[in-house]
Amino acid sequence: MRTHIRGGRVIDPASDLDTTTDLFLADGRILAVGDQPPAGFTADETIDAAGLVVAPGLVDLQARLREPGQEYKGDIASETRAAARAGITTLCAPPDTDPPIDTPAVASLLIERAEDVGATRVLPVGALTAGLAGEHLSEMVNLHRAGCVAFSNNRYPITNTQVLRRAMEYAATCDLTVLIHAEDPWLAENGCAHDGEVASRLGLPGIPVCAETVEIARTLALVEQTGVRAHYCKVSSAAGVELLRRARADGVPVTANVSINQLHLTEMEIGDFDTRYHVRPPLRTQRDRDGLRRAVADGTIQAICSDHQPHDADAKLAPFCESAAGISGLETLLGLTLRLVRDGLLDLPTALARITRDPARALGLPGGTLSPGAAADVCLFDPEAEWEVDPAAFASRGHNSPYGRWFLPGRVERTLVGGRTVHRAEG
Repeated sequence: MRTHIRGGRVIDPASDLDTTTDLFLADGRILAVGDQPPAGFTADETIDAAGLVVAPGLVDLQARLREPGQEYKGDIASETRAAARAGITTLCAPPDTDPPIDTPAVASLLIERAEDVGATRVLPVGALTAGLAGEHLSEMVNLHRAGCVAFSNNRYPITNTQVLRRAMEYAATCDLTVLIHAEDPWLAENGCAHDGEVASRLGLPGIPVCAETVEIARTLALVEQTGVRAHYCKVSSAAGVELLRRARADGVPVTANVSINQLHLTEMEIGDFDTRYHVRPPLRTQRDRDGLRRAVADGTIQAICSDHQPHDADAKLAPFCESAAGISGLETLLGLTLRLVRDGLLDLPTALARITRDPARALGLPGGTLSPGAAADVCLFDPEAEWEVDPAAFASRGHNSPYGRWFLPGRVERTLVGGRTVHRAEG
C-alpha cells in the first residue's frame, strides 16, 4: 500500500519539522517528507490533509487494557480500538494483569492478541519481581526477548530495599529501563484522597505528598548508585517535581511522565464524594497542578500519559474510598493535551512532543517520529474542530470519565498504523 498524504501541516517534533507539505508512505514505512514524491512513486491512495495537522501517532506509556484477567472491564480488542480513535498508535501495558506479565508466555500473549486485532501496537511492561511480590527478581532478560520494553512493579511495593537495589543493578547490567511508581506504602496506607483541606472536610483518609517524595528520594539514591535508566510514572506533586529537577541537574539519568488528569483536575473536583475523580495517586492542590504544568512546559517532565483505567459501572458506585481508582482516558488524551495549547500553557509542537517523541525517547521506543524509514504510524487531526466528550459513546469498554460535556479541541480524522488506516472519522 502506497499512500500520499497531501497538503497537511506536518509537525514532527523529532525532526524539528513544522511546515505545510506532503508525506509519502510505502510498505508500512515513511518513504519521504516533501513536495515531490520519489521517482517512480505511484500512490494507491491520496489523502487530502488540507486544514489538518499530520503528526506522528501518539505514544502512551501507561494504559491498562485489562487483558488477561479482567476482560469484563475491557480487553485488548476494545481498548486498542479506542486508542486508534484517539490517534494513539503505541500503548505500553503495565504488568499488573492476572496473571501478571512475569513470564514470556504472558508477554507474547499480549503482543499476539494486539497483532490479531491490528488496531494499535501494544508493548508490554514486564514485572520487575516474580508475581509482583517484591521478593525475587523476574526473568528480565527472557521477558525482554519476548517483547517487554521496560520493567516495573507498578504500585506493588518492593519494601526490601536490598531487593530493589539488586533489581536495578541487574537491569542496569542488561541495559533495561525500570519504571518507578513513587508511593511509600506505609504513608499512603488506606488513603484515597490528597491529605489536605478537601479530605479533612469530607472525612476521607489522606495520602500526603511525602508518600511520593519519600519514595522518590529512596529510589533516586538507588538509581544514582546503580546507574540504571529509570523513568518515574505519574508524578503528582510540585515537591516531587523539584526532587527530579535537582536529580537531573546533578546528572542522574531519570525521566518522568505525568497523567493528563493531574494537569487539569485538582482535589476540589471531588466535591460531594464524586467517585469519578477517585484516582491514584490522588488529585492534589492547584499549586501542585501548576507545578506539574510548568514541569511539562520546561521539560523536567518529558511525557504525558493517559493513565487509562477502564472500569465496569459497578466499580464506581461504591463509597468513595471503596470505589475503584482510575479514569478511562484514552479517548481524551489528545484533546486534553491540545487544551493546554488553547490555554496558552504550551505551543502545539511542544504539546505534540510530550505525547509522541518524548515518551518514545524515554523508553527507547521506535515510534513517535515521521522520519523517513520510520514506521508509518500517523495521526491526522483537525486542530480547529471541537467535539463534546460523551463517555457513553466511548469505544473503550470503560465509560468512567469525569470529562462528560467538556468540549475539547482536536478531532482525529484518521489514524494509520504501519501505513494502514485503523480509524477514519465518520462524516
